[in-house]
This record gives sequence, C-alpha cells and structure tokens, in this order.
Amino acid sequence: MHRRQFLRLSALTVGAIPLARHYTFAQPWQQAWNIRMLRRNVGIFTEKGGTIAFLLSKEGTIVVDTQFPEQAAHLLGAFKERGGSSIDLLINTHHHADHTSGNLTLKEASKHLLAHSNSKLNQEKQAKARNTENAQWYPDQTFSDKWCQDIGKESICLHYFGPAHTNGDSLVHFEKANVVHMGDLLFNRIYPNVDKASGASIQNWMLVLDRAYNVFNKKSIFVCGHGHEADAVTVDREFLREMKFFFENLLDFVNRQIKAGKTRDEITALTEIPGMEAWKDKNGFARVNLAAAYDELTV
Repeated sequence: MHRRQFLRLSALTVGAIPLARHYTFAQPWQQAWNIRMLRRNVGIFTEKGGTIAFLLSKEGTIVVDTQFPEQAAHLLGAFKERGGSSIDLLINTHHHADHTSGNLTLKEASKHLLAHSNSKLNQEKQAKARNTENAQWYPDQTFSDKWCQDIGKESICLHYFGPAHTNGDSLVHFEKANVVHMGDLLFNRIYPNVDKASGASIQNWMLVLDRAYNVFNKKSIFVCGHGHEADAVTVDREFLREMKFFFENLLDFVNRQIKAGKTRDEITALTEIPGMEAWKDKNGFARVNLAAAYDELTV
C-alpha cells in the first residue's frame, strides 16, 4: 500500500538545530550520550541500544526508535532544552527491546507510534513471552509496504522490502535530507543478529540490501542500528555491498563445512567467521549467524 498524507501541523516552539554540530550531555556519574546532526535538521542520538534518528524543526518532530527508558528520557530532555516537548510521530524500525523499550517513556509526548504490522505483532509476542506487557506502548499505526508523509519542509517514507533481520524491518527515509535509518538491517562491522524466531532470512536479507542500494543513491547517508564503536553508525551506500558480502561469505563458508561432513554442532561451535577478520563478534552472535546459515542451507 502506498499512502501519502499531507498534514498541516501546528507550529512547535522548536528552533532548528544548526547543521553538523555535536551536543553531548552528561553528568560525571552518567554515561555520556551524544547528539550529532547530519543534514537539514535530521540527526542521530547514541547512548545505549539501537541508534535513534530524529527530525527536530519548528514545523514538526519525528523520532525513530527509542532505546531504553533512561535513554529516551535523555533524548526528551535534550529536546526540551531546545524548546520542544511534543513529538508528532514516533517510529519503531522493528520490535527488539533495545529499539523499543523507551516507547512508554515517550508516549505522553508523542501523538502516534508507527511501525510495520509484523513489528507490532512481534513486539506483542515478545512482551507476552517475557511478561513485560505493562512496560510496552504498542504502535497505534501500522503499514504493509510503503508509507509516506510530509512534515513541513521534510518528506518521510517508510519502506518494507521483506524479511531480513526480522520479518518486520522498516527502512526510514528522510527524503529531503537523504538520510536513511536502516535499523538493524545494518551493523557496522560487527556480527549482526539473525532473529530466526522473528522471521529472519539471511538469503532475503541480501536481496533487501540490493534493493536498498538501487532505491537510494550515492549521496544518501545510511544510519546503522549498531556499530563497532558507539558513534560509528553512519555509512555510505557502498557499505550495503560490504554487508551483503558478509552474508555471502557466511553462506559459502557454512555450505563448504556441510559438504565436508561437519555437523550443526561442530559448525556452530566456532567463535568467528573465517574471511571476515574486519568484522568483530561484539555481542556473541557468531553462533547465531552460523546456526541461521546452516538451517537455511539444510531446509
């Protein structure tokens, strides 16, 4: 479904943040968090959890992902310091807790929460399994294939290209700024999480990266969900091909191990993926990647 909405939003008392400036707010007893502007009032917030992207301007405010309650409160506090206390649209790129646990913290300040329909289902399923339903704010708006809206001088579109990291990953494109928040479709040189329980597909993930490469352009800034360093979360379009090569190499390696007679347990006992020395297993996902590749290749 392709739906473009044109809304006349009430003006906010938020001044535009100067381009390419950095803001770090921290007390000595706190972990520092960082706000970095990218283009045209679009910036990113990094602290703990998946990268948050945002549009903050006098015409409207959009926030993409929410990390955890403490981090969401830090973000809102930073907005308030610049005169903004209302969020016109909150977006979740997918359901994982490090991207959605701050939803409830931002609920009172936000008019709507938007995500892919599968992301909402996954969030509900995860919350029930973990008995954390009282700590959730689920999306009140969902989409299936594409969703677009104009806010002031910015146009934002959400795309769904099929199952990859999960079966509900949104690509969020600030079109005028040409900034694309990829959520956990991009991990900057750290082993990614392949959430098979939530419909992930390595082979389709590669197709999603191909499609993103063709839909966006060489001037696009891509925001990763995570990076090898806390603030190493922006890449150019060519990195999409590097991420695809990671998966190609992974599948090729596991396929060769299967043909050599190795069992699933033997393959998943490995602690690194040969040929990907530039990539680090920062979160212990080597086994997850190897197991997912084995399962897809032996179906």
